[in-house]
Amino acid sequence: MSDPVLELKGIEKVYNPGQPGEIRVLRGLDLSLRAGEAVALVAPSGAGKSTLLHIAGLLDTPDAGEVRIGGEAMQDLPDRRRTAVRRADVGFVYQFHHLLPEFTAAENIVLPQLANGTAPGAAKARAAELLATVGVADRANHRPAALSGGEQQRVAFCRALANRPRVLLADEPTGNLDPATSDRVFGALMDLVRQTGLAALVATHNMALAERMDRVVRLDGGVLVAG
Repeated sequence: MSDPVLELKGIEKVYNPGQPGEIRVLRGLDLSLRAGEAVALVAPSGAGKSTLLHIAGLLDTPDAGEVRIGGEAMQDLPDRRRTAVRRADVGFVYQFHHLLPEFTAAENIVLPQLANGTAPGAAKARAAELLATVGVADRANHRPAALSGGEQQRVAFCRALANRPRVLLADEPTGNLDPATSDRVFGALMDLVRQTGLAALVATHNMALAERMDRVVRLDGGVLVAG
């Protein structure tokens, strides 16, 4: 069995520590994901799933515990190195696409590659490849306002995968879509995971979609439990 791509060990997060309003969000949480594995993260609103995703993606730091990506411990790295790892090895998708409105679909996928040092020609080729994979190649030159909600979210998936990350973190990626569109967009996401060998952690309230993934974990009382 391959080594984990993403490992969280003993993760703790406390807001307002030592104050009357102290909130212990994560309590010694452990999780590991392997390449090509899609894991559903299920939790009620306010349970801390966004906090967990932000810590896993190096957007936030835990108060205790260890985050490893590709076997490398992240917590003691200088900020510049953490930023480089996040840019190259982690892809994010949110409930709302957050595409840049003044750029086309293709340009939204090209820009993060240019920021990561990819040559323009290679970045454009990568964007075209990804858009074709999710079935919106014909929308490459359209700006987000001209795309449907499902098309916008598929472009957001492509943008998240533009730099060939090891880890994909998705926070309710189909939460604002109607059921039929949600199913199509989720299918596109799973195709990308399988084809690229990503380790994917997907927060969702949709149990029908969650059960189509390899595992379901539930955030309960600040720790993860199976199913």
